[in-house]
Amino acid sequence: MDYEVREAPEAGIEIESYLLRDLRSLLPQGENISVTYAVRDDKGTLVAGISGATSYGWLLVKVLWVHEDHRGQGLGARLLAIAENKARELGCHAAWLDTSNPAAETFYRRHGYSLFGELENGEGELPEHHRRAFMRKRF
Repeated sequence: MDYEVREAPEAGIEIESYLLRDLRSLLPQGENISVTYAVRDDKGTLVAGISGATSYGWLLVKVLWVHEDHRGQGLGARLLAIAENKARELGCHAAWLDTSNPAAETFYRRHGYSLFGELENGEGELPEHHRRAFMRKRF
């Protein structure tokens, strides 16, 4: 049989769904449930949000963002706590995330996350000295 391999960004969701189906047949798990919350101002403008998903008892925090004009008001901490509480309700025992922002790493440490791995670029590896921290928190 001949196979054609080509770039196909539109197939990403389909590929992931097949993988998750196959994994569920090997090791039953709870559902993969999206955990997403948004904060809007009185004009309806998005000023902060968190997006993640549950899998195998873990909450993956994919994105936590607060608009720079609204930072320092506790929105990030509030969103993180709400998402963690929802994950607990869904049966999760822990959360994990990754970040390449040193200030965000400090924020997550203040909220009980600890480092469990990292990727670091060295000399001549672009971008030089870039570091991605992988963090987790047991509930």
